[in-house]
Amino acid sequence: MTDKVNLFDFDREALTAWFAEQGEKPFRARQLMKWIYHERVTDFDAMTDLSKPLREKLKATAELRFPTVIADRLASDGTRKWVFRYDCGNSIETVFIPEDDRGTLCISSQAGCALACPFCSTAHEGFNRNLTSGEIIVQVWLAKEMLNCDRHGNNRVVTNVVLMGMGEPLVNFNNVLPATRLMMDDYAFGLSKRRVTLSTSGIVPAIHALREVTDLSLAVSLHAPNDELRNQIVPVNARYGLDALLDACHQYVQHNGQHGGVTWEYVMLRGVNDSLEHARQLVELLRGIPGKINLIPFNAFPGSRFECSKRGDILAFQRYLTENGYVATIRKTRGEDIDAACGQLVGQVKDRSRRERKLSRKEVETL
Repeated sequence: MTDKVNLFDFDREALTAWFAEQGEKPFRARQLMKWIYHERVTDFDAMTDLSKPLREKLKATAELRFPTVIADRLASDGTRKWVFRYDCGNSIETVFIPEDDRGTLCISSQAGCALACPFCSTAHEGFNRNLTSGEIIVQVWLAKEMLNCDRHGNNRVVTNVVLMGMGEPLVNFNNVLPATRLMMDDYAFGLSKRRVTLSTSGIVPAIHALREVTDLSLAVSLHAPNDELRNQIVPVNARYGLDALLDACHQYVQHNGQHGGVTWEYVMLRGVNDSLEHARQLVELLRGIPGKINLIPFNAFPGSRFECSKRGDILAFQRYLTENGYVATIRKTRGEDIDAACGQLVGQVKDRSRRERKLSRKEVETL
């Protein structure tokens, strides 16, 4: 690790401030961002509209820090998964999911996850640390680069980014926010707010904070229609229960004028949360909050004690929701043959957390 600043860590505001500290004009930030994100140039000497003294200064004080690509796998359905290793030795996973009308990139925000949801393979790996802003955004930069140079002969474009990979994004709020700003910045990736989605298990104070600083799309890993059950399968619910969570989501939608509302993610676990009574409770729970419900067939992984709901039960659950006025979709399982499906991302994490532990009050409040 060098003492040079990693330029991937800076959104436009932070980069402008950094240039000011170097005695440079604010417009230098826009110039540099266009080279990095539009022209995809990483050699400072090739940034020809920057003065030679500035280029020399950048070489001496700054860098663009990249992880090592230790795996690049293509599934039979076209899903592609990369494993990136950072300098600390931890590895995370990033997945690209191609569809007819879009290309969705699923990125990670932490090395591991400490929230200990028992149906998620990431949680079984434990937790090491938050990723920096640069370590988050470089996943998007590298994915676009490797898709443009696709050795498999595919022409793929990233149209959507979802923070649904390894980790809980809102526990890493201060690093995730600048990264999402870069995703939506016209001088960087230029995605619309409808095409950048943050998925959370329900860190209520952070949802309140998020609505004040951004209006990106919000997804919530709900997975249960009552507190008793959700406490068992989404342990953070014991700290932030459903009443508080739904109130925070309602305020987020109202404050940001998001008519599409929240995407409610609901993993289908056989004999756990998939009965028609659970569907009835879900209808009542979400009444009055705009949104759609995404039913996710459970993807098995070694050591899991859960099974996926029967196909007929998933269809019956969906039918009940739609008959009661909800938009309910069933997520198509993608990349299962390369362990890239929802809930299967594990990377290689040097666990510092005690596997499957619950966050203490102090940790939740300070992260």
